[in-house]
Amino acid sequence: MAGHESGTRVMRVRNLQDYFRTSIDDVVARQQVEIDPHASHYVVNMLTLFSRSDELYEDDGESYGLRPLALMLADAADAPSVEHRNHLLQRIGDVALFIAGFFAESLASRAVDIDYYIHMGGNAYGSLSEEVRGTFRGNAIAGVYRELAIKFHLLVDVLNEVRDGPCDGSDVDLIRIYEVWRKTGSRRAEALLRRQGVVPITDAKTRRH
Repeated sequence: MAGHESGTRVMRVRNLQDYFRTSIDDVVARQQVEIDPHASHYVVNMLTLFSRSDELYEDDGESYGLRPLALMLADAADAPSVEHRNHLLQRIGDVALFIAGFFAESLASRAVDIDYYIHMGGNAYGSLSEEVRGTFRGNAIAGVYRELAIKFHLLVDVLNEVRDGPCDGSDVDLIRIYEVWRKTGSRRAEALLRRQGVVPITDAKTRRH
């Protein structure tokens, strides 16, 4: 693209869904983590959907943007039907995973950080799994939501690498990476720190998911 520095990577893709699928599969293999294929497929479809801003952002006629997760959770608690509550729980999980996976660095200056998104998103998927379990449609999808809940922090690591690509020393913001490791115990963040000669020391305040 004209006007961008020569070091900027520009990748042309014919099919965004195929791009996300290939990228996630490659990162999962590289990080040597186990993600259920159905859960991986769910994440691919979610990323493809949210690549359209009108699917990610909400427009109520007065404002346009992302509704805070806490307000969405309050809406879910007051939902007039089980179906509407489940829809809101799914959206909380999806939005939390998307933001934590692709915009983690933007959370550093906010009142809530990446750990909050991991907590809210994982809990939303976990609650959704319990809600739909035992229903006709839920028998097929409950296991996927449970996998998303249990592996939420691993999926955030995977999406961080999909976003960044394999990082070398010139690309790593060590302070940002250290903060992510300190707050979440991210294995990817720890590996990036060690690659740069920084050996993080675990203490009682470091979260391990």
